[in-house]
Amino acid sequence: MRRARIGVANIICLLAACARESANLSHAHSTKVRLGRRLGLMNDISVAYIIFNRPRHTRETFAAIRAQRPPRLFLIADGPRAGHPTDAQRCRETREIVEQIDWPCEIHRNYADQNMGLKRRISSGLDWVFSQVESAIILEDDCLPNADFFVFCETLLERYKDDERVWTVTGNNYQNGRRRGSGSYYFSKYGHCWGWATWRRAWQQFSPDLSFWTAWKGSEDWCRKSPDPLEQIYWADIFDRIHANKIDSWAYPWMATLWYHGGLTATPRVNLVTNIGIGPDGTHTIADEDQPGTPVKPLGVITHPDSVERNAEADQYIFDNLLGGRYQKFPLKYLKFPIRVRNKLVRMWKGKP
Repeated sequence: MRRARIGVANIICLLAACARESANLSHAHSTKVRLGRRLGLMNDISVAYIIFNRPRHTRETFAAIRAQRPPRLFLIADGPRAGHPTDAQRCRETREIVEQIDWPCEIHRNYADQNMGLKRRISSGLDWVFSQVESAIILEDDCLPNADFFVFCETLLERYKDDERVWTVTGNNYQNGRRRGSGSYYFSKYGHCWGWATWRRAWQQFSPDLSFWTAWKGSEDWCRKSPDPLEQIYWADIFDRIHANKIDSWAYPWMATLWYHGGLTATPRVNLVTNIGIGPDGTHTIADEDQPGTPVKPLGVITHPDSVERNAEADQYIFDNLLGGRYQKFPLKYLKFPIRVRNKLVRMWKGKP
């Protein structure tokens, strides 16, 4: 009997030990998967990388892509500009950098022999990408991402692939530390595009020349989507110039397309991509010397918001602070001030509070 009791005790201990080991293995596997995703073990995801003539910036941003080892890479390059003697060599050096692919990868190239310009090059390049894949992460040569950016995009591209309310995923946050909602991201009408992702179903609606603008401008729908009168004036001026081909931009028409169709952008609670291209080498973001971009922060474990709804407060903050809306409102306060004083004096004269 004593031997039998010892046997039972040993069996119980053995089973407990097995259970603990199984739990440890399960925990280790879970941790490994999470860490592996952070280290760049991406699944079936495509990255579209847009370059031009800046080898210094390309070297830095391409290193961030290489660290993620995407299984499918689309390389889009504009050609040298006429009248710029150094462009040919700089374009060649830039393309040599992105040919340094040292991981298993399906590579697609779309290199222009001559300069197409920003709008036509990016528009045609993304048309080419989405003729082949359903979704993609999109980076330009001056957009330096945090590693969490790729996990964020990959997760949301899968989660919202069939949700036609959501059109883009951005890596940009310009809320200056203000928390919007309880999740790891919120939804905005602003489709910031310094590091972003989208689906074919959204991009195929893109109208680079704003064919809908004339009929939409001033409509009830336009006013409802931009209820701030100053914001209406600000964007109507830009969209007018886009429609008249006075601005070489793909980003503004894409923003207008999002608004026209009511497409939302999933925006992280922290900034995940910084622009390192604001400086003397910039084509459209030019400064006398290199300017620091918005710092990036880790996102951490992704938690999803309770609903898919636009955060109007966050969007108003973007217009007021990023786009200068508050400065446009500044003189209006003082134009109204004499009227308020006059009304106050009239009430006092009449003996009213």
